Amino acid sequence: MTEDELVERAARGDPLAIRTLYERYAGRVFAVSRRILGDDSLAEDSAQEAWVNALKGLPEFRGEARFGTWIHRIAVNAALQLRRHQGTRKEREEPIPEHLASPGRPRDVLLEERLGHALDQVPDRMRTVLILHDVEGYTHEEIGTLMDVQPGTSKSQLFKARARMREILRADGVADQDEGVEAWST
Repeated sequence: MTEDELVERAARGDPLAIRTLYERYAGRVFAVSRRILGDDSLAEDSAQEAWVNALKGLPEFRGEARFGTWIHRIAVNAALQLRRHQGTRKEREEPIPEHLASPGRPRDVLLEERLGHALDQVPDRMRTVLILHDVEGYTHEEIGTLMDVQPGTSKSQLFKARARMREILRADGVADQDEGVEAWST
């Protein structure tokens, strides 16, 4: 069954289609919520809210974007909304679970720990822009719309966030040529 067929059936209330879509995208929804909120329990609440909103809105889903893109946007909005209502973000207690991490190069656990520690020290708004742009791939225009700021503000926040990350990583002993600093230098 194609994704379009699944979405169509889910919009009509087919529990199997809904479950299949959930199983395909639950990890991604949780991961983006976790990165934005920095807390597992808040991310679970946000992800649940995203799914509730998505299921309510599914009959109006027009298919102009892929379902994965659509649910991702809903998840980002839910996480930003929850963060606004939470005031300050709780400190992260553990890294993103390994089964949710994206596959790729062999993991450098020490570098991941340093990056996570540095990211925790970046102010919330800068952190959100950094995650949305550098990790999630949003444009400054999209970030501006999501966060209700001008694209120029997003660019400025990204510049400041990268500078803060470099400063923290250098203080943490990560050399300039290390990929951790280079990742935030572009």
